[in-house]
Amino acid sequence: MISLEQVRQIYQQPLTALVFEAQSWHRQYHEPDAVQLCTLANIKSGNCPEDCKYCPQSARYETEVENYGLLPLDDVIEQAQAAKANGSSRFCMGAAWRKVPDGVQFEQVLEMVRQVVDLGMEACVTLGMLRPDQAVKLAEAGLTAYNHNLDTSARFYPEIITTRTYQDRLETIKAVAAAGIEVCCGGIVGMGETDLDRIELIHTLANLDPQPKSVPINALVPVEGTPFGDLPILDPLVLVRTIATTRIAIPKATVRLSAGRRSMSLAEQALCFLAGANSIFTGDRLLTTPNPGLDADAQMLEQLGLISQKSEVRSQKLR
Repeated sequence: MISLEQVRQIYQQPLTALVFEAQSWHRQYHEPDAVQLCTLANIKSGNCPEDCKYCPQSARYETEVENYGLLPLDDVIEQAQAAKANGSSRFCMGAAWRKVPDGVQFEQVLEMVRQVVDLGMEACVTLGMLRPDQAVKLAEAGLTAYNHNLDTSARFYPEIITTRTYQDRLETIKAVAAAGIEVCCGGIVGMGETDLDRIELIHTLANLDPQPKSVPINALVPVEGTPFGDLPILDPLVLVRTIATTRIAIPKATVRLSAGRRSMSLAEQALCFLAGANSIFTGDRLLTTPNPGLDADAQMLEQLGLISQKSEVRSQKLR
């Protein structure tokens, strides 16, 4: 257990001291120069009934997002094979659902999971709210991780979403953990929240039982047509501070530098790695928002002297 005051003290340190402490923790549990490459595929896009103010896939907003139903199995596996060929060791599949549907579509997702695992990749899905019995079926299919972000603090959450409660999210996370699936849970910064909201989010994440093994930290990408479409781009040092605090509070987790990299310079991304981030999502798009392409990421890793870490190496490292 870590107290809110402890997280606050960590977060509010001078940035140089904070990053130094984060890097010290990072080196205790992770290869210092290794970054896991992941790919996130949008397997069902748009027409979501939720009202998340940041999300262009909500049916409530007029955006340019393409709407389509669940992709055919062969299309998804083809994407997974391409991701593996391009260096990704983790393939994540996202579907814009409020909750996981029963029936044919869920059976199709289960088969996607099985075939991704058969490729020798880590398989992760993010499908919305999940019941315990559905979590068990995903575990039986071999799912590595289930992503379900808390997004922000419990206090600020109603300003972001009204169609699903914070407790709803915690219940899904509980079901995932009970099924023995790795919890992937993080948040988004740059939505108008305060430092205290970021501190409270990290405090909540750090006190989940068990702690999440994967923590994606996203910077808001404002999308025209959403309520947050006009918000300014986040100060990257706020992202660095959030990543560093997360690394200290949840030292064994893979901290994923997720959405928002397209607007960041090489130096800003390097500072995020120094602060403890050790995973990125590759490819031209991250669900619906722009992302640096494969060539840009390969060049970045080369310039920084970082290596791509395979899932087999990770599993041996974390035993």
